[in-house]
Amino acid sequence: MSRFISKILRHQPQIIGIEIERTGAWADVNALMEGINAKSKFHIDRPLLEQIVAADGKGRYSFNADGTKIRANQGHSIDVVIQMEHRTPPEFLYHGTAWRFMGSITAKGLLPGTRQFVHLSPDYATAVTVGYRHSKPEQPVVLKIHAGRMAADGYDFMISDNGVWQIAHVPPQYIEITQGEQTDE
Repeated sequence: MSRFISKILRHQPQIIGIEIERTGAWADVNALMEGINAKSKFHIDRPLLEQIVAADGKGRYSFNADGTKIRANQGHSIDVVIQMEHRTPPEFLYHGTAWRFMGSITAKGLLPGTRQFVHLSPDYATAVTVGYRHSKPEQPVVLKIHAGRMAADGYDFMISDNGVWQIAHVPPQYIEITQGEQTDE
């Protein structure tokens, strides 16, 4: 159910006939539940939705102040604008991926693909977990991003409500391949 909600709020609200507000990426909670119940194999009510949001270990979702709207905190492929805090990153951030993408990454750097921003993890372990999503059954590659150098060179970093660092692009000169060894410093 959580994956289905993520798909709706990040990529395809039209599959259940709802709209996502461009500014803030908010969806009406009642419309979301009605759409899921009418146009999917799932059944959801308010307590279950609240449980899914609260139990999501990655903090993917947020309710607005009065609980009438919900959004995915990041990872959208639809055209939305979420206000994120612009912040100076730590010296290193990490990105987990599959070895099959390394030719493109070496040539062009990290690009957002179908998403609005490149997502970076604050720690190596999280990057490994993310990398496995793209590389199964093979071991992922974890890239060490020299974020401190990037920031000093004028690159703008943002951080989402759930702690995911985001940037428009990571050029190849700021990327170091860790070869699967933990390199938190």
